[in-house]
Amino acid sequence: MSGSSAPKNIFQIGLKLWLILLMVQLSNMLFGMTITIANVVLPQIRGTMSVSQDEASWSITLNLVAAAVATPLTGWLAGRLGWRTLMFGTVLGFTISSFLCAVAPNLETLILFRIGQGIFGAPIMPLGQAIILSSFPKHLQPTAIVLWGVGAVFGPVVGPVIGSMMAELYDWRAAFFILVPVGAVTLACIWFALSSHNKGERNHFDWIGFLALSLAIIALQLIFDRGHRLDWFDSHVITFLTVIGLLSFWIFLVHCFFSKNPFVNLRIFLDKNFSLGTIISFIMGTLAFTGLVLFPSLLHDLRGYPDSLIGILVGSRGFGNWIAFLVIIPLTKSLPRVSLSIGLLIQAFASYMMAQFDINLTNFDIIWTNVLLGFGQSIAFTPMAILAFATLPKKQITEGTTIFTLMRNFGSSIFISLSVLVLLRSTSQSYSNISENLSLFYKGQSIPSLPSDWMPDGLLGLHQVSEEILRQASMIGYINSFHLMALAAFLAAPLAIFMRLPQKEP
Repeated sequence: MSGSSAPKNIFQIGLKLWLILLMVQLSNMLFGMTITIANVVLPQIRGTMSVSQDEASWSITLNLVAAAVATPLTGWLAGRLGWRTLMFGTVLGFTISSFLCAVAPNLETLILFRIGQGIFGAPIMPLGQAIILSSFPKHLQPTAIVLWGVGAVFGPVVGPVIGSMMAELYDWRAAFFILVPVGAVTLACIWFALSSHNKGERNHFDWIGFLALSLAIIALQLIFDRGHRLDWFDSHVITFLTVIGLLSFWIFLVHCFFSKNPFVNLRIFLDKNFSLGTIISFIMGTLAFTGLVLFPSLLHDLRGYPDSLIGILVGSRGFGNWIAFLVIIPLTKSLPRVSLSIGLLIQAFASYMMAQFDINLTNFDIIWTNVLLGFGQSIAFTPMAILAFATLPKKQITEGTTIFTLMRNFGSSIFISLSVLVLLRSTSQSYSNISENLSLFYKGQSIPSLPSDWMPDGLLGLHQVSEEILRQASMIGYINSFHLMALAAFLAAPLAIFMRLPQKEP
């Protein structure tokens, strides 16, 4: 599309491009929903299947690991199968996996089908981004990326809202059933929107590089996820995983440098914009999902909120996303670097304000900070995607979007595990610190207005005091996790200054 036949604005594009936009929005929303929909129904899953919180959490962690591992396959599969076949197959497999999650009889099969969701869903975002960047002329790409981002940022927000409501009305299985009709509509759009001859550039598959990178990712994720419970390097399992991870990553790097057709062409990182964009994408991944994982457990365990209210409060981030869409197009076109930096700083400020919460936080506290966080994410997301690929050759776009999405998913999974680690360690340390300063013989801690069953001169009173100490200690753990989010966003903000502006299309 060039010359006089090229549309001047998004409203002048043809039906084909509108179908492509609808298709990538629905597929992005579908994938985004599944990442967060399990978080709000996790308490019901624990109760229904009679498993511990640690065991149930594998359904979330392994889904993210599977998505991260399978993401690098996108470039090769697109070159072999074509856009339509690959996108149709991934969404079909994803939809079937969602149905199987809903009918899973036990935790083991649920985890298996959640892994299936991650594997089939992995190509959806990078392939969708590559399709958008290849189908639209440069002057319409910012607008198209914004509309593509509607699904990318709205899916993780609408997932907890719908999932919590369906779980409260029926049970947790309904939260997975709701993904099936969305998948069916997406399949229809894919069939009519995409041509079978559209393919990427890769025709060679490097098994050595793929397996080495996969082992490194899996090992690192399991180290962060299980290190605290296994007492880190006092455990032979963690030591073994560390050796396997380092060895696999070393093999991957050496193979990429010396292979004629490496799995990941490391020369792509010579593009400064792409390298900086990938780093920011990793950090944006940490900010996108960590709060959505932390808030449901905070509100359920410490405040006793019902599932439906938790979903609404967490989903308030979507209002910030929608507000940002009103201004992001002109900002991205005129000041993309400024928009990216401001978006990251807004996220840093919102996370910092979350770190000021206490045990008596109100619904308004949750809503305004999440709205601000959603606004900052949307302000930063589109210019991040535009700037990262502004100087990348068109033939490397599919491979670039694959790496870009891999880092985003990997950042999410690693940072979720890291935040949970901070939460657990902070809770344990704070519980010990608070408990050791309590004494039956210190009259300054005697509060006459306490209920009689709180007096620590009996088992019931000791239990009540211990529960309250645990609540306060857990809140400190959540606060420290929010501080970590704020620090990550603040450190990423200056990177946008060093990115080159995209050249205007002649």
